[in-house]
Amino acid sequence: MLLIFLLPLMLLLAVCLVASGLKPIFVHRRISSTSMSFPCLKFRTMRNNADEILKRHLADHPQAMEEWRRTGKLRNDPRVGPLGKFMRRTSLDELPQLLNVFLGQMSMVGPRPITKPELKEYGACIHFYYRCRPGLTGHWQVNGRSNLGYEERVILDVAYATQWSIKNDLLIILKTFRVLLSCVGAY
Repeated sequence: MLLIFLLPLMLLLAVCLVASGLKPIFVHRRISSTSMSFPCLKFRTMRNNADEILKRHLADHPQAMEEWRRTGKLRNDPRVGPLGKFMRRTSLDELPQLLNVFLGQMSMVGPRPITKPELKEYGACIHFYYRCRPGLTGHWQVNGRSNLGYEERVILDVAYATQWSIKNDLLIILKTFRVLLSCVGAY
């Protein structure tokens, strides 16, 4: 139902991305609760020559290189265009993941889907990640997002897996609306 309701907005965003010269959908492999990978969908937010832009930026800006080494992301990422920045701040870039939810690859609430290289960050706690289907929203998204380190993210995912309840999922969904409106931790 939510997917159908948001389809006009998703189509509008896709048209805007195509008009700006980008393929609208970005597919990235993520790890599911069964330890298999699945194609996680997002709206494309980066420019076409993103790898070259990043390489040049990191070579010219030592502080950015340190931030990249520490977090794997940049607060002011030069690869992200104006529309992409807006979509990331408002989390509109995540809307295609509603299709992942519809297909049963993700749930509405759960740990943020991780990449294969991120598995090592969980260490002995990885079994907690595997207990839950990855979610469109979750503790990490409503408690700071990119402002949190990976250790904090793992702690939040363990808490979600060990304290799961319908009540907690509903609270996370309510908090998600507040976070979306405030754009806290989004970059």
